[in-house]
Amino acid sequence: MLEVLNHPLITHKLTQMRKKETGTKDFRENLDEIAELMAYEVCRDLPTNEIKIETPMGACIGQELSKEVVIIPILRAGIGLLDGIRRLVPTAKVGFMGLYRDEETLEPHEYFVKFPKNLDEAIVLVVDPMLATGGSAVAALDSVKARGAKNIKLVCLVGVPEGVKAVQDAHPDVDIYLAAMDDHLNEIGYIVPGLGDAGDRIFGTK
Repeated sequence: MLEVLNHPLITHKLTQMRKKETGTKDFRENLDEIAELMAYEVCRDLPTNEIKIETPMGACIGQELSKEVVIIPILRAGIGLLDGIRRLVPTAKVGFMGLYRDEETLEPHEYFVKFPKNLDEAIVLVVDPMLATGGSAVAALDSVKARGAKNIKLVCLVGVPEGVKAVQDAHPDVDIYLAAMDDHLNEIGYIVPGLGDAGDRIFGTK
């Protein structure tokens, strides 16, 4: 499943991020707020169990989450989505994955992985702001599946059809959530119109 979250608040905040004059502080804060808004939709179908509780006025049957949520940001830009999602799901565990791209082959390679245990029993959210060629996303999904994850959602800010197709071809069972679907990739693999290099803009490294 692919879901593009065409929500006015998300679109407004994303527009602020796209502006080339937007500084690091405003870029990061808008990303953080979009992540929280997206988390509301991404978590819409989380499984729950009935639980009997006592309110000040008496007993009732409520609902509580029945599976753990694990958030796995792809380093480094994926960290920008982490806090917003955790505010909505504060009990979520967090794993990290580092990937680098070989300059000659352009293939992604794993250089760091630290995941919580029991991924096979959790709802796993793999997060990264940009879904461009799809290479990093496919590699990340390969990795979490190899470590047992079965129920996985890919959460990205901006994607393009090329990246979406790459993920769907490799992992048709993974739901993809985007804040926006952009037009295409340019000759050096950047999303157009996009918002530039998300990592550099989050951390002010350019």
